[in-house]
Order: sequence, then structure tokens, then C-alpha cells
Amino acid sequence: MSTEKRNDYITWDEYFMAVAKIAGMRSKDPNSQVGSCIVSADNKILSIGYNGFPRGCSDDTFPWAREGEPLESKYFYVVHSEMNAILNYTGESLEGARLYVSLFPCNECTKAIIQSGISTIIYDSDKYHDEPMTIASRRMLDAAGVRYYRYKNTGRQINIEV
Repeated sequence: MSTEKRNDYITWDEYFMAVAKIAGMRSKDPNSQVGSCIVSADNKILSIGYNGFPRGCSDDTFPWAREGEPLESKYFYVVHSEMNAILNYTGESLEGARLYVSLFPCNECTKAIIQSGISTIIYDSDKYHDEPMTIASRRMLDAAGVRYYRYKNTGRQINIEV
């Protein structure tokens, strides 16, 4: 048995991104499972969220479709993971917090992120990078001085056994 501490433990970014991705696994959306984790400056988890319907709106009743008539698709109804994490927070302030999210935030979530005082976003996927809503997000984040960067996956496999 070793008397030295382990040196192969995961980084804070790996830990919190894994938490965000696990949160996303709670989503019942058949196409997009996005998760978020809000963390304090001293590395305490403040809130978690995933994409889904608002409280009281049955995921068996409301639509999950991506296409079709607006009222028959999910987009008017789904609350994004970032918004859920912000709304789930019960503390006093998110000023200076970091947001770990599995997908770069849309323009609507970006407004809430800025208004809540979150100072840094660490995102994994940026698959909508060239879409107008994402361009608008970056413009607002830059103007508001909110730092954002892509999660640097070390390639280390994080195995979770239950």
C-alpha cells in the first residue's frame, strides 16, 4: 500500500464537466441531452440543470418533435439546461460563478447568464457555432466581459460505476 497521494486524479474541469454531462443524462429529450453545472469560485457546486419541460408540464403530453408546426414542436416549451440551473439556484447570488455546460449557450440563455453574474462559461460542444443565435451569444458575452472557453478534453476516460 502506497503512502504517497495519487497523482492521476481528475482536474476540476474534468470533474465539473462530468457532472454537467451526467445531469444531461436526466433529460428525456430524444435528440439533445444537455446538462449544466454552476460552480462557485471555491469549487462548490451551486446548482445543476438539464433540458426539459417546466415543472407541471408533462413530458408525456408536450411534444418532443424538432420539426413541424411551432406549437407541435419542443422549442416553445423546453427549458434549456443553463436556464434550469440558474432558476434552480436557491442562494443569494451567482456573481463570479463558473458555468460548465455540455453545449455552448443559445442567445436566450446567454442573457440569463449575463444577468445572473456568472463570470465564466466552460462548454464542451459548439455544434451551432455559425448559427445566428450562437453568434449573438458570443457578441453579448464579449460585450459583457463574460469569459468563455472550450473544455479541453484530456482524453482520459472517466468510468462511473454504480
